[in-house]
Amino acid sequence: MIHLLMTYQQTLDYIFSKLPMFSKLGSKALKPGLDNISTLCSILHHPQTKLKCIHVAGTNGKGSVSHMLASILQSAGYKTGLYTSPHLHDFRERIKIDAIMIGEEEVIQFVEQMKPHIATIEPSFFEITVAMALDHFEKNKVDIAVIETGLGGRLDSTNIITPVLSVITNIGYDHVQILGDTLELIAAEKAGIIKSGVPVVIGEKQPETEPVFVDFAKTNQAPIVFAEDDYAVVGWQYSQQDLVVELSDKNRTDHKVYHLDLPAQYQTKNLLTVLASVKKLKEIGFSIEASAMVNGLKHVKKTTGLHGRWETILHHPRVVLDVAHNESGMKEMLNQLEVTSYHHLHLILGMVKDKDVEKLLSMLPKLATYYFTNAHIPRALPAEELRIKASEKQLDGLVFSNVNEAVKVARAHAHKDDLIVVCGSVFLVGEVDRS
Repeated sequence: MIHLLMTYQQTLDYIFSKLPMFSKLGSKALKPGLDNISTLCSILHHPQTKLKCIHVAGTNGKGSVSHMLASILQSAGYKTGLYTSPHLHDFRERIKIDAIMIGEEEVIQFVEQMKPHIATIEPSFFEITVAMALDHFEKNKVDIAVIETGLGGRLDSTNIITPVLSVITNIGYDHVQILGDTLELIAAEKAGIIKSGVPVVIGEKQPETEPVFVDFAKTNQAPIVFAEDDYAVVGWQYSQQDLVVELSDKNRTDHKVYHLDLPAQYQTKNLLTVLASVKKLKEIGFSIEASAMVNGLKHVKKTTGLHGRWETILHHPRVVLDVAHNESGMKEMLNQLEVTSYHHLHLILGMVKDKDVEKLLSMLPKLATYYFTNAHIPRALPAEELRIKASEKQLDGLVFSNVNEAVKVARAHAHKDDLIVVCGSVFLVGEVDRS
């Protein structure tokens, strides 16, 4: 038993300040390659070799797909680990077993145990959290762990695992300065999670990326499935707060209807990926009844705590949080606006410096009221700089020192039938006060 020398807050202060953190510093925090995570896992007696894992990568949707899969597996009776990033409010959101966050004492114990090694190895924040997750899942003997990549795939710390199933949701332009400036190059980095003989599910078939995935799978003798080859969305509608999706299985004549408590239209794409993944899991020996599918999808937020995906937190006027922060994500959010009823749109916007800010701003509607702000991290683009860049795109608005002040002013000026959307940065959404 390790004698605890630090409080939980002191432990967080230590890892946030001592270790390079991508969410704060951007690419300066990256330590590409698997050397550090291999060393950390060796110290921990190789927990990754004792786990069954599902590895999820992709430009967008990988968080939603990870949470959906975890919810379904929990509903099917499996003790399920879930590792995702970044967190919105509490560091411990990153590491859960059956929706229960890792305990504060466990975080303290792990960090104190690893402190001497941190001094010599000098890992990144992400490398330590991956090691912590794998150690936590192994010690608690999970049946299966769903592991979401951080950035890319090939050189991502999570790629230390050899999963039972790999999943790649889609490919879009994001982190181009790190992953490459073409879809083919980005796909090659994501395809780095494909392992020898391990089946892989690809969520979206794109002409630029399909050959990349097929070649990687062939080289690794990995069975490959494109979700849209097996399933198609027949239709969707809203029922209260649920998204109701009708799907066809291309190998069967009957249709299935699923209710998702994740209401954004873009979740229909993620659902196809999830269905193809579950089908493959069943083929390799997992027992997942139809009822577990239905229940797991209907209660994703409740079961796993997924937030920030077209999430309504207030009504009259309606306030929605969405973590759209890159080109693909912004397109999906704008598509969602097209099918949403409202009187006038208020956009509360904050971005980070290393995104293609001009490109994202050029996509946004001019017939909206804008509120420019920023998350309180060094990587954030200052709100005044964002306002200036936006004004060049004929997007005008006021600057606010924090997102909650912007929400307060927007609510005060909005009609009860207006729509207020907070977007542009995961970290901005994480700072919204829900109380």
